[in-house]
Amino acid sequence: MNVDEGETIAGMWASPRIPQIGVYKLTAKKRKDGTYEWVHFQHRLDGTRKVLFRGEVETKARIADVLEAANKTLRQVYGVTMSVADYDVSALNARTSGDIVH
Repeated sequence: MNVDEGETIAGMWASPRIPQIGVYKLTAKKRKDGTYEWVHFQHRLDGTRKVLFRGEVETKARIADVLEAANKTLRQVYGVTMSVADYDVSALNARTSGDIVH
C-alpha cells in the first residue's frame, strides 16, 4: 500500500509468526478525503506477500470491524489474533519515515 502526499497511516496490526505460514497483517491509511483504505495480507516466510483482501471504509471505527472479522477467522483457524504492530515506513528511495514529510 502506498501512502501518498496528504495521507497518513491509520494503523497496522500483525499476528504472531505462524510456523510454515508466516505473519498475517492488516494495514490501513487515511486518505485526503477522510475515508480509509485497508489491506489484509499474508507476509510469508520467504519474504513475499499475498494480498488476501482490500477495501475501503468511511470511518476509523469500521476498520475495527474489519480487524475483528479477520481476527475471528485467524482465531478459529490458527488460534492467534492480530494486535497493534510496530512499523517503519520507507520511501522508494529507501529514506525512512523520519525523512518523509507528507
